[in-house]
Amino acid sequence: MIPVFDLKAQYAAIGGEVQQAVQRVLESGWYVLGREVAAFEEEFAAYVGVRHGIGVASGTEALQVGLMACGIGAGDEVITVSHTASATAMAVLLAGATPVFVDIDPATYTMRPELVETALTVRTKAVLPVHLYGQPADMAAVMDVARRHGLRVIEDCAQAHGATYRGQRVGAFGDLGCFSFYPTKNLGAYGDGGIVVTNDDALAEQVRLVREYGWRRRYVSEQVGLNSRLDEVQAAVLRVKLRYLDDWNAARRQRAARYGEALAGAPGIERHRLASTSCDASDADLRTAAAHYLYRAVAEGFADRVDRAVQEAPTLVDEQDAVTQRLRIAHVVGAHDHGRATVALLDQQALEHRRVDRVEALERLVDDEQIGRVDDRRDELRLLVHAA
Repeated sequence: MIPVFDLKAQYAAIGGEVQQAVQRVLESGWYVLGREVAAFEEEFAAYVGVRHGIGVASGTEALQVGLMACGIGAGDEVITVSHTASATAMAVLLAGATPVFVDIDPATYTMRPELVETALTVRTKAVLPVHLYGQPADMAAVMDVARRHGLRVIEDCAQAHGATYRGQRVGAFGDLGCFSFYPTKNLGAYGDGGIVVTNDDALAEQVRLVREYGWRRRYVSEQVGLNSRLDEVQAAVLRVKLRYLDDWNAARRQRAARYGEALAGAPGIERHRLASTSCDASDADLRTAAAHYLYRAVAEGFADRVDRAVQEAPTLVDEQDAVTQRLRIAHVVGAHDHGRATVALLDQQALEHRRVDRVEALERLVDDEQIGRVDDRRDELRLLVHAA
């Protein structure tokens, strides 16, 4: 069985460095918000190209803390996309605000900036674009709309570590950028973690207050705050991994290019496309590059064929075993306004809320196609499409 995410292989390559880093923490006797966290915050902020990084407990809490630091709460609305992980909307709700959804661009699967203005109300306080699957949103257009209407911009970069838009790394465009370090991310910890980045000194101070009980001085709470702290062990691990992130992303892009070449001209297949495709890739100042957390493509009619296979199956087996463990088809997202379905490789639930026949029923469906799957043990990237 080929795992969707082979974290063991990654550890085998850098295990010695990781062990040294963890041992350094264990011997220090300081395990929360110490030197390792401070060093990683500085290093990651420099990597993104901003002045401040504030480590928190998870990517979801990075968004929640960021929203709270912007003063967003009960009675406020935040415009975001409907096609994203539930954590995006959940963070808005946890902050006390209301998420307002707009559709995505069917070519890039990121926010359609022109729809933001149609969703504005007197309660709108922020725009929350998502760099889904590692693909950068059209940040120039998003920022233009937000600035014209006096809105905060909080980037959800949970799947986009190292992605660039017109030569600048995502997370550096909005008022705040929020990242997750869940183990399967391009830059993943060996536990949970997240970070908020910003160029705004005042906002950075607010994020630090919200992160830890509203403390500026220990045990003195100046305002409402959470307990959302990145621990020293995870920071030490992330410092090791950050040194490899660009090389790992380059390998993902190479594999994505191979998938694109293999799918070129395939009937019924629409490959992923970046925002700002008018950019000249030879011009470093304009270059837009995905981080390829996932490789996304669209297959005409594939979801309907899976539905038929499920309906015709006489014997039920657990979806996690049948699909995630064998077929590696991890999620089928329902068709939107173009009547198509996206088949995305996620490391989580398989064919959510469905049960299937013996694995062979869907394997035959796949084997009948002209294009097979491409698996690579050295990287999480997996081909996620079969010809319709």
